[in-house]
Amino acid sequence: MNMPILPGAGQLRQLSELNERSREIFRQIVEGYLATGEPTGSKTLARLLPMQLSSASIRNVMAELEGAGLIFAPHTSAGRLPTQQGLRFFVDALLEIGDVAQDERSRIEAQMRAAASRETFEGALAEASALLSGISRGAGVVITTKTNTRLRQVEFVHLDPTRALVVLVAEDGSVENRLLDLPAGMPASALVEASNFLNSRIVGRTLGEVRQEVAERRAEMERELDAITARLVESGLALSVGGAETRQLIVRGQANLLDDLRAAEDLERIRLLFGDLETQTDVIDLLSRAEDGEGVRIFIGSENRLFSMSGSSVIAAPFRDGQQRVVGAVGVIGPTRLNYARIVPMVDFTARVVSRLLDPSAR
Repeated sequence: MNMPILPGAGQLRQLSELNERSREIFRQIVEGYLATGEPTGSKTLARLLPMQLSSASIRNVMAELEGAGLIFAPHTSAGRLPTQQGLRFFVDALLEIGDVAQDERSRIEAQMRAAASRETFEGALAEASALLSGISRGAGVVITTKTNTRLRQVEFVHLDPTRALVVLVAEDGSVENRLLDLPAGMPASALVEASNFLNSRIVGRTLGEVRQEVAERRAEMERELDAITARLVESGLALSVGGAETRQLIVRGQANLLDDLRAAEDLERIRLLFGDLETQTDVIDLLSRAEDGEGVRIFIGSENRLFSMSGSSVIAAPFRDGQQRVVGAVGVIGPTRLNYARIVPMVDFTARVVSRLLDPSAR
């Protein structure tokens, strides 16, 4: 599957020359950790490896891998676990990513489209978050901006000769007000005309979609409206779309993070992670970093300041609106032993479905 993955840190160039034997032993240790959370010892590796090696030879390779900072020995076991640096190397250099099965693709797309038609676009985002939570057994997360909210009504309210209030009423009932400077000498009737013009076009659509239409049909709009009213329409849209964005965070499935706790330190890690999730501004800042690239972005443990204490991983991908602008991200937060091979393509596909829901031409 051709899918760009942007690492959260630079690849470990000094480890790129690992020979086949070392890579295979390292792979088995990591895959054992991802599957069970348990360390893997030399006797187990001797049974799993495709080549025949003695336990002594395997222990020598493990010592080299440990010296390279890829694995470590927990104090309670003679086996080895991957370090966070080792997990990064595995994700960057050795991870084999599959594809999303057709039946899963159909189910995900059908559920999200049903949520979008039954509720609002925010309902579809909540469904995306819940789906990713169920797939990953972690917490599904989505960030987006209020400019993606589908609208029910727009009104221009006259305040004084120089100012008006733009009132945006969304389908979900939320209301947002923004101040607009008026051109000198604008009659009150222009505000009514501008409101009527927009309300005939805006129901069920986002501000970005309406703004794009107005830009494409500027000449037609100017013929339909007088020059001052046309300018008011454009000014109101520019203010609404270009103003300070309100970032939304949707989290589903935090309870999944309580499953499969194996030790007191696991419980402490989850306690810290829950505290991180409560700090929504920091979570939004982290997920916003996933909007900077074209593909899936993976942050492991201490690579991100937010989850450095809880030892958690984030897998996230950006989604786009009908004009191919990045307007948010979907992802999964969970322990560092997430099933990366399965979750990465799921996150990527879910982000693509969200993008199609935002693109009228793709419906």
